[in-house]
Amino acid sequence: MFGIHDLALFIISGFLLNLTPGPDSILIMSRSAANGWRAGSVAAFGVCTGCYVHVFAAALGLSAILASSATAFTIVKLIGAAYLVYMGLSALLSRSKAKAEQSPNKQKIQLSHKSTFIQGFLSNALNPKVALFFLAFVPQFIDHDAPNKALAFLVLGSIFIFNSLIYCNLLAVVTAFASNRLKVSQTISNLLNKTIGALFVSFGLKLAFMTRS
Repeated sequence: MFGIHDLALFIISGFLLNLTPGPDSILIMSRSAANGWRAGSVAAFGVCTGCYVHVFAAALGLSAILASSATAFTIVKLIGAAYLVYMGLSALLSRSKAKAEQSPNKQKIQLSHKSTFIQGFLSNALNPKVALFFLAFVPQFIDHDAPNKALAFLVLGSIFIFNSLIYCNLLAVVTAFASNRLKVSQTISNLLNKTIGALFVSFGLKLAFMTRS
């Protein structure tokens, strides 16, 4: 159907790839640990929405520009790296706030979730490594004589994102549950926040020096 083959292998491979730790997983876990599973879930939706940027771009052939143009690749790469470093530095320079506001009003919660969603979206959408991943991985499961390769790409991309959304939400719930059970002290919370900040900075620097190959 749609010129797609080995769909079961694609789903299994995609699930295993989701288990690989990266900035998206760290973001979801950090938001869940700090603000509960709902915040982690919002971050997960942001991350998966960012994935659609790469899926549509690849289906339309735009991501091929990143693979062939050194200039375009470098520009997007540096923007994404700068954003990850910014997120990391923000965590490193911030202080963990005690839960003094146990019942914030609805507007504050919505703004917080909006900010979390945008963080998740940008951390994925600005990462050219994700674009190259879709270009390299998804076409392996599309027949050479598929009647509509773009449609097949969109279908496979949507399946991958749907499975990623399930995994990311499970990650958010498990992280929030573990955080509540462990009852982490303020000192350890601060240390974890700094560690997460350092990880984001390292991800940003790694992305900045990444090559297309």
